[in-house]
Amino acid sequence: MPDPILTDTAAVGEGLPFTSPAATGSPATDFSVALLGAFVSLGIRDIVVSPGSRSQALALVAAELERLGLVRLHVRIDERGAGFLALGLAVETGVPALVICTSGTAVANLHPAVLEAHHSGVPLIVLTADRPVELRGIRSNQTTVQTGLFGVATRLCLDVPAPGAAAIAAAGAPAGHAGDATESRADGAGRSSDAVRAAELAARSMDAATGGRSLDPGPVQLNLAFREPLSAPVTLERSAGPAATTTEPPLSHGQTDGSPAFAVSGDVVTGDQAALVVDGGLRTVVVAGTGAGSAAEEFARAGGWPLLAEVSSNARFGPNLVAAYRELLQAEDFGGRVERVIVFGHPSLSREVPALIQRDDVETIVVAPTGAEWYNPGHRVRTFARTARVGASASSEAETRDGRAWLGSWVMSSRRVLDAATEDADVPFGAHGMTRAEFAALRAPVTRSMLVDAVWRASWPHDRLVLGASRLIREADRRVPGKKISVHSNRGLAGIDGTISTATGIALASQAFQHGSEPRSTGTTRLLLGDLALLHDAGSMLLVPGEARARLQVIVGNDGGGTIFDGLEVAASAPDDLISRVLYTPQGVDLSALAAAYGWEYDRAATRSELERALTAPPLGPSLLEVPLTR
Repeated sequence: MPDPILTDTAAVGEGLPFTSPAATGSPATDFSVALLGAFVSLGIRDIVVSPGSRSQALALVAAELERLGLVRLHVRIDERGAGFLALGLAVETGVPALVICTSGTAVANLHPAVLEAHHSGVPLIVLTADRPVELRGIRSNQTTVQTGLFGVATRLCLDVPAPGAAAIAAAGAPAGHAGDATESRADGAGRSSDAVRAAELAARSMDAATGGRSLDPGPVQLNLAFREPLSAPVTLERSAGPAATTTEPPLSHGQTDGSPAFAVSGDVVTGDQAALVVDGGLRTVVVAGTGAGSAAEEFARAGGWPLLAEVSSNARFGPNLVAAYRELLQAEDFGGRVERVIVFGHPSLSREVPALIQRDDVETIVVAPTGAEWYNPGHRVRTFARTARVGASASSEAETRDGRAWLGSWVMSSRRVLDAATEDADVPFGAHGMTRAEFAALRAPVTRSMLVDAVWRASWPHDRLVLGASRLIREADRRVPGKKISVHSNRGLAGIDGTISTATGIALASQAFQHGSEPRSTGTTRLLLGDLALLHDAGSMLLVPGEARARLQVIVGNDGGGTIFDGLEVAASAPDDLISRVLYTPQGVDLSALAAAYGWEYDRAATRSELERALTAPPLGPSLLEVPLTR
């Protein structure tokens, strides 16, 4: 049976948004024109390039596509930052971005972003340039085994032979090549075999990256071999008429509400495509982790169940919200009475949630529209579903006295816990101005709780909020109230890699005009992170001449090192000097000098009043706001 993904590649090739140029004399350039043109026809809008010799044909064609206004081109000298920039672009749009890099260690530097995309289900397509088969395995310069370098993290990995009617046969090429360099094919439109192959590769890559059939979106690697001449001059002309219109991009299933439904029971797919019906009869809570989205809130509301939503879930709003879920899960009158947990997204910010799921007396249902790996703490979960809906008995039960009491006790107790914790609440103003105590409060040093509260208050639906992996995201998860805003955090592997790059990608994608329509975000993208996460990705602050500069405010809570370890068990067992040496890793970087070196605006907020001022009126371009914190 023919592959359905490949049956319409003629339409892809014939619908290129530019007129097909004559052969340039460089098969590398001709193939790059066909491949990138096919990707644009399929909806790719963002291409991230890291410079290099072996990938020069791809890079130069990408620049031509930018000149025609067909793509947004982003150039980054560091492949690690380039990968996370592409990840941020895809997080915001739901459409994969292309990442182009040269051979050798350049490919390895993409690995952290590929892993995060793999574990987060974010679509990403990396085009890694390589030497042809005859130059491999003989210690050629800048040559290693690139195919399969990312292991199981890719949804599709193809080693693509060098294009062109090669005089050197590809005999002895490793298994897994996506076709032979000497094969000769043409279609009804008279396209070369390389153009046909390029269209097929683009179609397969988009399907695999977006989870079109697999329901498992994630990264794809096309390892592209090129022979010399590595490039030739090419000038593209935009097509007139229907051919200039590209298709709507295929959104990742992980980014849409219309994901296909495949019910799953235990480890076996039932195949009936019907949503799992969740009936009443059990005291139930709904847990929303990263990526849960509004579906979790709607489900909890329909069932009349408490919603335990993490701060990065994009479900932390609504009348059923229980923000202080950690404290209540520890209480016998609340967590001790739970009989069933329904999980959306990927919970990763507390120990209480996995502990609840691993109890023998608790039934758990995990709902995930996409992904091959299920959330399953302690291997205790027995029911999995692609989609779920609230049954009639549960809806009726929610209206009973017991149902309302169950929900109401959680919601009201959570509010009381938060109220008791708001020692850093807004400073009230009396009818005759501020009192001496109120004035002193405005001049008080900023605390972590004060910082997360202020950033949360300053963020609105027209903004974007990105939270780094540090103490601050956990502080926010403990205390901020409900608000329907767009929040992202790289929680697939919860690393500090590429945090600035990811936020930059989100900012650029959300603030860009979309085919003549208004941008998704007319506000500011705020990134809240710790000082070590900032320094780990400081190279991503480099501004590229000629590229758009996002409204990005990086807010760094600077406590001089990795204080997150102060709250872990090791703090009570290891000597302080050793903790400081190898875990806390103290730093004294002058962040104002760092900002100046990269051309960013800089501000410092040491008091509440300074913090409120800086958050209320952020600069229009990239800026760094340093907030000193005590250890």
